[in-house]
Amino acid sequence: MSSTIRVETITLGDELLLGIRENSHLTYLGSQFAHHGIEPAVNLVIRDNPEDIKTFFAEAWKRADLVITTGGLGPTTDDLTRESIAEALDEELIYDSEVEQAIRLRFQQLERPMPEINLRQCYRPKNAEILKNPYGTAPGLFLNKDGKILVMLPGPAREMHPMFEQQVIPRLQSAGVLPEIDCYLQLRTAGIGESALAEKVSPILADKPGLVVGYCAHAGLVDLRLSSLDSDLLNEEELNHLGDLCREEMGEDFVCYGDRSLAEVIFRELRSLNQTLAVAESCTGGLLSSSFTEIPGISKVFHGGAVCYHNDAKVQILEVPEIMLEQHGAVSEEIAIAMATSASEKFGTDYGLSITGFAGPTGGTQIMPIGSIYLGYSSPLGVWAKKINLRGDRASNRRRATAAALDWMRRKLRKYKMEEVLAAAEVGNIEL
Repeated sequence: MSSTIRVETITLGDELLLGIRENSHLTYLGSQFAHHGIEPAVNLVIRDNPEDIKTFFAEAWKRADLVITTGGLGPTTDDLTRESIAEALDEELIYDSEVEQAIRLRFQQLERPMPEINLRQCYRPKNAEILKNPYGTAPGLFLNKDGKILVMLPGPAREMHPMFEQQVIPRLQSAGVLPEIDCYLQLRTAGIGESALAEKVSPILADKPGLVVGYCAHAGLVDLRLSSLDSDLLNEEELNHLGDLCREEMGEDFVCYGDRSLAEVIFRELRSLNQTLAVAESCTGGLLSSSFTEIPGISKVFHGGAVCYHNDAKVQILEVPEIMLEQHGAVSEEIAIAMATSASEKFGTDYGLSITGFAGPTGGTQIMPIGSIYLGYSSPLGVWAKKINLRGDRASNRRRATAAALDWMRRKLRKYKMEEVLAAAEVGNIEL
């Protein structure tokens, strides 16, 4: 069934159409379905308006085998999804006392009184199952009707994601909509553009029946996504074999299978080496440090970071010599190395990584325009600097500079590890 089923998703909320909030639900649901060999056909973004909800839902319900909605299940007057779709399906809304008990219990746990308006969330279409929500007050809904399936999910990601993964996917698998096996493979790359990556792997992936190939570029990374729409045409073993061939072709640009961040890859490498890291940064303003502190258990590797935006901070905190700043300027190879080395010394780590540059929109010179970034790297083997030139706005330059620094360190660590392996092989400790 998975090779022919039509899936449509509807994300509701005025804030999405007004650009106040990003439609991350589309990205999330698309990725989840890709893991099971399904490509959603359509995503609709519509207002919190009853007539619009009924009109667009009715059209989707005619076309699709599975419709998923997100948002509009809350207690306020603009949460109209439940009522509008029940009317479109000619489903009676009934009051569910178990939902009321769950909502009251949640407010008790929060030690807050429950507003009576929350009782609106206790209604459900008569033939729908309740999807429990341990992280909020809005239950989800699962309805099997006329040979089709409707799934209604709450808007907040922290509520929607566990509900979809823990409750919806098992139900869809039981209904034969999703296969039990994972028919999806993602290969993450860095330092290579989308078109260059496609040119490398296209000969491997050409003329493979049942194979769906996708690319996704973001902040210095490009993901290659391989999925099978029909396990009879392309099974899991064959999909993994194609992935291995692509990995070999990618060479050093290959980061990992899956979606680990560059910082997490570095974390794993440093843990395996039993070594530590500190960072220093100026124009990225903490993004480099933050990329590491998002990782659970990072304290085993990451000792800390210094955000030294002003030159005085570089002198006072990192003890970069003033004469060096005067001679070379804050955006230079010498300062990048000094920052990385000082971070390593100050925090007592094996490695130091630094970023200094002009992120824009002001600053820069004719010789060193906006987007000129220097990276510094300090290691037990020596120190290095690298210049990169970016051509984006301030936010983009900061993100891409962070990604470039992480990717540079990833490559350095990989090379160091390979040299260790080769050295061990030469003395006969291991076999290659």
